Amino acid sequence: MPTETVIDALPDRSLLVMDDDAPLRNRLARALESRGFSVKTAAGVEEAMTIARSDPPAFAVLDLRLEDGSGLSVVEELHVRRPDARVVMLTGYGNIATAVAAVKAGAVDYLSKPADADDVVKALMAQSDHLPDPPANPMSADRIRWEHIQRVFELCGHNVSETARRLNMHRRTLQRILAKRAPR
Repeated sequence: MPTETVIDALPDRSLLVMDDDAPLRNRLARALESRGFSVKTAAGVEEAMTIARSDPPAFAVLDLRLEDGSGLSVVEELHVRRPDARVVMLTGYGNIATAVAAVKAGAVDYLSKPADADDVVKALMAQSDHLPDPPANPMSADRIRWEHIQRVFELCGHNVSETARRLNMHRRTLQRILAKRAPR
């Protein structure tokens, strides 16, 4: 059965999109509205918590890390207010520990940014006994390595020496990596 038919058959198509990246949030909201969802957006955790408390949606697509907190707190609040809510976490900082935390909090799936709207819909509509299809265009190992280095560099306040120490690499090697463009 096509995804659009499944969505049209849903009694409640309410969906919350929370992301601090306005262009991504708006693009994803428009794409999900065009697929049949009734979308509300939130730029931060406080705004999303207000929506979750006043009118908890049936579905949610939440960013993990925001300036005013963690998307995990919104997942927990949603499941208190609406235990049947299906939540997908989005993050640019994907790792196993945060994926496990998201699933324990009640998320049904965990996707790395940038996520395609079709992938988000598949994750939201997936049955718990059905494994999702592998991504059509996964990131290369070089790109994953580069993303990890960039994340640690950002978490270290753009301090090259501290980043190199935490990544257990020579400072000059790190500087060369940081000077290059991102791999595909």
